[in-house]
Amino acid sequence: MITCFIRYEIDPFKRDKFEDYARAWGQAIPANGADLIGYYAPYEGSLTTAYAVYDIEDLAAYEAYRKRLAASDAGKANYEFAKREQFIKREDRIFLKLASAPHAKLVRP
Repeated sequence: MITCFIRYEIDPFKRDKFEDYARAWGQAIPANGADLIGYYAPYEGSLTTAYAVYDIEDLAAYEAYRKRLAASDAGKANYEFAKREQFIKREDRIFLKLASAPHAKLVRP
């Protein structure tokens, strides 16, 4: 399993548009084969940085997923929405693997 982390630089005056975009992916991403952990919009601090995180089996599964997502009605609509509204200024994607497992259970005093 690998995890895709996407860092977005967004227009701070269009944060609501980014949140609409994120909610749409909240439906489309799982429907097309990735396990969405979540989209995160700015809350405090930088108002221009947002993130998305999802898990997928491997890079081959990622390539197939991306094709399905781009061909889906929901994917096409959300890509067009982002292009039209131009709230994303930059997008960086990185794939990481979990290195700290197994995790210990949280012990509360």
